[in-house]
Amino acid sequence: MKLLLASNSPRRKELLTQLGYTFDVVKADTDESFPANLTPDQIAEYISKKKAEAAEVRSGQILLTADTIVTSENKILLKPDSEQEAFAMIKSLSGKTHQVYTAFTLKTIDYQISKTSRTDVEFSEIGDNDIDYYIKNFKPFDKAGSYGIQEWLGMARIKKITGSFYAVMGLPIDMVYEELIKLGCFPKNF
Repeated sequence: MKLLLASNSPRRKELLTQLGYTFDVVKADTDESFPANLTPDQIAEYISKKKAEAAEVRSGQILLTADTIVTSENKILLKPDSEQEAFAMIKSLSGKTHQVYTAFTLKTIDYQISKTSRTDVEFSEIGDNDIDYYIKNFKPFDKAGSYGIQEWLGMARIKKITGSFYAVMGLPIDMVYEELIKLGCFPKNF
């Protein structure tokens, strides 16, 4: 089975590569809007499914799509549009626990499955100087919630995580691997 990844995320590419998979990157052009009545735990899976619907799959191929959202105090924190928005998001996470939902969808010509991983992330207090340093040096504008767990802010200020580190990075890779194996898609040289 040939694996197709419909994502431009360098983190998702890195995780799949480290797991031993080769894959082609394909486009799944779709907007990431969602119905207002969805609960936070449903949104990432809804968007992941939308991405899967937007991409073509042929016989012998498996398509992988994914989406991540961050929520804090029932507020959805998407990707920031500016330094000011990134600063406000990170400040709102300081000293609190928030949730990260990462969903993925696997699709073949005759099968589709979607699953969602939830991870609780607790930050220690984050000072303004730490936030400024992080934004200026790491430019977190492509990350839901304005931070990458694998980057400086995650290393310096995450106090505790309950759930999957890799899901916060962008892909619940253990869940993805389990489903790929069921579909007969193995890492190279397996």
